[in-house]
Amino acid sequence: MTPTAPLVDGRVIGLAHYAGRAVLESVLARHDVTFQQSVALRAVAVADAGRVDRARLAGEVSGALKLPAAEADGVVDELIASGLLAPREPSGVRITDAGREVHRRSSAETGRISARIYAGIPAEDLAVAGRVLALVTERADAELAAAEPAAATGAAE
Repeated sequence: MTPTAPLVDGRVIGLAHYAGRAVLESVLARHDVTFQQSVALRAVAVADAGRVDRARLAGEVSGALKLPAAEADGVVDELIASGLLAPREPSGVRITDAGREVHRRSSAETGRISARIYAGIPAEDLAVAGRVLALVTERADAELAAAEPAAATGAAE
């Protein structure tokens, strides 16, 4: 690191996030998958036996992306409509062969790009960054959770 490196704050974290997300979205676009869909598809792809409860999946997507539950459920609908996921009775979804292939190919492609992006960064620096970002995420999630009851109370008045 150089002495002129910026201190980590919301802006620096945001710029890194959006730069990385833009790279990811360029890969996903080649596979006709959105960022939100990739989050849901990955959750099913890595699940035991490639199937999950639909409500749990929508909840996971909602929590990870800070989306309203209905919007996250819509992402699952999109994946079913595209043939990357399929309904599984009574209330689950499973990944299809096409979904597994899209996940495999897009993950391999982003893995190669990530290797180039992170090349040469010392493991110790990555470990520190990981701890800091995990703590920032934890605290931001706590702030959101604390604000939700206040927003609900304010909306009820």
